[in-house]
Amino acid sequence: MLGLVRKLFGDANEREIKKMMRTVDEINGLEPQMQALSDEQLRAKTDEYKERYEKGETLDDLLPEAFATVREAAKRTLNMRHFDVQLIGGMVLHEGRIAEMKTGEGKTLVATLPLYLNALSGKGVHLVTVNDYLATVGSQVMGQVYNFLGMTVGLNLNQMDHDEKRAAYACDITYGTNNEYGFDYLRDNMVLYKEHMVQRPLNFAIVDEVDSILVDEARTPLIISGQAAKSTELYLTADRFVSRLREEDDYTVDVKLKTVMLTEAGVEKAENQFNIENLFDHANVMLNHHITQALKAHVIMKRDVDYVVQEGEVVIVDEFTGRLMTGRRYSDGLHQAIEAKEGQKVQNESMTLATITFQNYFRMYQKLAGMTGTAKTEEEEFKKIYGLEVIVVPTNRPMIRTDMPDIVYKTENSKFRAVVDVIVERHKNNQPVLVGTVSIENSERVSEMLKKKGISHKVLNAKFHAEEAQIVALAGQPGAVTIATNMAGRGTDILLGEGVPALGGLHIIGTERHESRRIDNQLRGRAGRQGDPGSSQFYISLEDELMRRFGADNIMGMMERLGFEEDQPIESRLITKAIESAQKRVEGNNFDVRRVVLQYDDVMNQQRGIIYKQRRELLESSDIRDIIHGMIKPVIERIVAAHCPDEQVPEEWDLQAIVEYAHATFLNEGMLDKDALWGKEKEEMVEYIYSLVEQLYAEREEAIGSETMREFEKVVALRAVDSKWMDHIDAMDQLRQGIHLRAYGGTDPLREYQFEGFEMFQTMIESIHEEVATYIMKAHVQQNVERQAVAEETSVNSGEAVIKKPTRVEDKVGRNDPCPCGSGKKYKMCHGR
Repeated sequence: MLGLVRKLFGDANEREIKKMMRTVDEINGLEPQMQALSDEQLRAKTDEYKERYEKGETLDDLLPEAFATVREAAKRTLNMRHFDVQLIGGMVLHEGRIAEMKTGEGKTLVATLPLYLNALSGKGVHLVTVNDYLATVGSQVMGQVYNFLGMTVGLNLNQMDHDEKRAAYACDITYGTNNEYGFDYLRDNMVLYKEHMVQRPLNFAIVDEVDSILVDEARTPLIISGQAAKSTELYLTADRFVSRLREEDDYTVDVKLKTVMLTEAGVEKAENQFNIENLFDHANVMLNHHITQALKAHVIMKRDVDYVVQEGEVVIVDEFTGRLMTGRRYSDGLHQAIEAKEGQKVQNESMTLATITFQNYFRMYQKLAGMTGTAKTEEEEFKKIYGLEVIVVPTNRPMIRTDMPDIVYKTENSKFRAVVDVIVERHKNNQPVLVGTVSIENSERVSEMLKKKGISHKVLNAKFHAEEAQIVALAGQPGAVTIATNMAGRGTDILLGEGVPALGGLHIIGTERHESRRIDNQLRGRAGRQGDPGSSQFYISLEDELMRRFGADNIMGMMERLGFEEDQPIESRLITKAIESAQKRVEGNNFDVRRVVLQYDDVMNQQRGIIYKQRRELLESSDIRDIIHGMIKPVIERIVAAHCPDEQVPEEWDLQAIVEYAHATFLNEGMLDKDALWGKEKEEMVEYIYSLVEQLYAEREEAIGSETMREFEKVVALRAVDSKWMDHIDAMDQLRQGIHLRAYGGTDPLREYQFEGFEMFQTMIESIHEEVATYIMKAHVQQNVERQAVAEETSVNSGEAVIKKPTRVEDKVGRNDPCPCGSGKKYKMCHGR
């Protein structure tokens, strides 16, 4: 049916490409004209285009000339000329879509076209890469093109101070990593002075390896955190208890869902061990949580697969790239549980001070685009979550790589023996081989087997990622054998050495199918670049995780009925199709999980938007007196409404309570008495009390001076917003972790989270207003007021995954000390309640 539709109407992707070819012809027609210009005349084109843009021409109007200009500049500076298909890729990116371009098609060069064009607006454009190495190389190499045309290029790295970062963001074109852009956004919303903000409004971003950043990392939020004061002893106690439990007797494991649960016998053991009546009693929530995490650490989390232990630290391994994520920590106490299991020092849990997902960060850009070799399999997700269409850009030369059917073995041992035999065979012929593994453990296993065979090879896994680009680049040389975890060295070209094409090109061996077809396609895509010959084949065993999760029993039964030996393989297109069908199911499940994560984060995102907008107003306004007054009045309205309910007659209203609250919060003792409120309507009471506040406010300002008062207002407001927001993030996190239990009561957890989250946010806003009112009206004001951060940031620099870990800094007030609000009461009787 689909084939018939395509015949009648043509493929949508093909129609888009044909439409763009007309613009390609126009760009090609301008080439002789551009060639005739001197370097100075070509450079002058930038000023001409900027002027025309300011006079009303659109970037679309300027596209053919701008692209022709960049192509000519690239020829003169890099000796590289954009192919026609690269011009098409550039158009796709400019239109805010995803360009799927096969490995080796020159995506780095493609990005120069839309980056230059969009930089003409003067609003700044960002190129986003997965690591500092690619950002640095991209900015230095492609920077020659931009500099030649009079554009400025910035590089945004973790180790820079805010002045250097501000300069990088002020450039026409900025290169950096997804982590760094996201962290800079969070840091900008924690600064105390607007001069310390580094980013401009988010205009246009091109995300390189867009599937890795917007899909694979979508569930991993960026977090800036500080230490939370929680005891680490419970982790050790829970670990000692869990280590004595036995599978089936005391707990059960669900391989598909990757969950582990205590049996009734296990629960009874826990209750006896910890001398409690009911493990699921509300008072034992924390203990139950620690036992669950300890179980997960012991049973689900595997050393050298999910994490490695390095120099006394538990370091996470990225399941998609195989890279070490130094500085990252599993949340919710799981990291501490693993530390206890591995006998390492258990670190304190951290408190989240600021957080955002990549999904919500990148959706803030006015225009977003992306490029990768593999995006079509995730097109639905890109469309639904980011509004991004995927356009498959044709290859410059026809693809001639041979993708052979999967070979299936009964056991892992027989599979790896077969893999090594194939490597040895191809190595004899001097053909280069690249072996892809899903874990560090498997890469080292293949390496050991090759050493016994005397085969020289390079191992590229997360333990040696610093040199990965150089190793991968040499993987196409005659006789080279390279073992790599998943997508290590991604973004680096593999050029074939002399005589290699005649040997059949680079041969790719996959030692296991990944649960995502896209990751498998990325591995295959390492061979067959730019029309080069190449081949690929996956070796699978029925003991592989994907096979165990989906359908291995049926195939195992068939192999045994047919009398297959352990080392006897099945090679069948049917099995390959069955595996791809299983992968589609897993991809669908993963998409659903990411969508739910986003739905929950959208609740926080709306709240984050409101708080950050308010915070920015506080920073950027020279006079926030009206904002402060706008915070104080609702406090008065709430206290009046609370003590003057509609269901009571005015004679029953508790006017004395209003007076006492007003004196404690924003008026001097004796300024108000209940006789002054008697007989007034509620609105009249509010206005009367507010007039007294305004009078006192004016007196305070006159006493300390307007300039000091303006700065004092900012000090109080920023501190209140920051401290309350940080507590709110923590509270929302706690709510989210327990909300799924509501499903047992027949309610929708997401709706409950939205409803309760909104109520908590309203409570936080009221709390901010009350704190601002109290401190502004009551605190003793010094002449030299200074803004102070609620949290101070410290960095953990991994060179790859960088996580900022600030520490919470605040003055401790003794319970019997005078309350810092200036009320004159002891802290325990005032704000220490």
